[in-house]
Amino acid sequence: MQGNPDITKISTSYVERQNLTMRMNMRRFTRLTNAFSKKIQNLEHAVALHFMYYNFCRPHKTLNLKKSLGITPAMASGVTKKRWTIGDIIYLINSN
Repeated sequence: MQGNPDITKISTSYVERQNLTMRMNMRRFTRLTNAFSKKIQNLEHAVALHFMYYNFCRPHKTLNLKKSLGITPAMASGVTKKRWTIGDIIYLINSN
C-alpha cells in the first residue's frame, strides 16, 4: 500500500471490472485468439493506447448526468479540461 487509502473503500471488484473491460476491448487478452503480441514491447504499447483512449477519449456514462456532457475520467479528475480525440493521441505520440 502507498499513501493513506480509505480501508472501507478497498474492493477487488474494481480491479476485476477493469480487467474485464480490458479483456473485452482488447482482442489480444481473450482466449484462443491469434491477435497476440509476439514482442512484449508491442503488448506494452497496446495497453498504453487502450488506457489513454479509455481515460482521455471515451466518455463514461457513470460520469455523465446528461448524455450530452461527454465527461471522460481524465476530465472528471481534473487532469484535462477537454475530451481528447484519436488525433490528439497520435499528435502526442508523433511529437516524442
